[in-house]
Amino acid sequence: MVKQKKLDKTIRKSLLDAQKLIETVAKADGNEAETRKRVDRIFETVMGYDTFQHISREYAVKGVGDTEHADFAIQVDEGATKPVIMVELKRVNIDLVPKHVKQAASYAINIGCEWVLLTNGKEWRLYHVTFAQPPQTKLVESWRLADDNLELLAEKFELIGYKNVKKGGLEKLWEKRNVLTPRNVLKALLSEASLSLMRRELKKTTGVMITPEEIVGSIRSLLNEAAGIEMENIKISLPKSGQIRRTRKSKTIQETNTDDG
Repeated sequence: MVKQKKLDKTIRKSLLDAQKLIETVAKADGNEAETRKRVDRIFETVMGYDTFQHISREYAVKGVGDTEHADFAIQVDEGATKPVIMVELKRVNIDLVPKHVKQAASYAINIGCEWVLLTNGKEWRLYHVTFAQPPQTKLVESWRLADDNLELLAEKFELIGYKNVKKGGLEKLWEKRNVLTPRNVLKALLSEASLSLMRRELKKTTGVMITPEEIVGSIRSLLNEAAGIEMENIKISLPKSGQIRRTRKSKTIQETNTDDG
């Protein structure tokens, strides 16, 4: 079992205080302005932002029609031409729904910002905007302040914290997520090298020799519907039957030579 890193006392206290802030405003069914005050405080105490220097409130966004205003815009570099994260805030007891994501993403798209944070104080969602045709908005991380454990909360808030954003941590996060797409993972899992390795490991642990086709069939049965559809679009490299026979023959010769010796 991997030993979990002990949480810093200061971080633990800031997270507990943040939970109390949101719990209090939720019980009072606070409006958006009251929720904003608490979230503003969380940006400062949990994420390490200077709320006067790094956060612009009611940030003007010029779209196709009239100018609109995003709740928060985060800028960590002085003189930057655009924010690094657009933040859309909803009242604490309002559930976050797709139309809120669309609204927040539209602000980011209009100013060329790649990152969107949508929150009601209780639930936090981090999205990435890819400027394709049309632009695509993808959920990257989500967490719940009241429900998730403190270690997880510390990890998630650190992702959007001042220090990580300042050193380009969001870009690294997106690069990693692009590598670990379901398609890429399936391609690696179903490669000839992986299938051969699994055959050897299964033979070693069970004593039964399984064909690559049987392994592929087993993997397919483990996948959900979406992953199964993705799998149909991947070219599966099965080890050639002749290669398998040669491997078996080579192994037999080696065993015979060992017995003769």
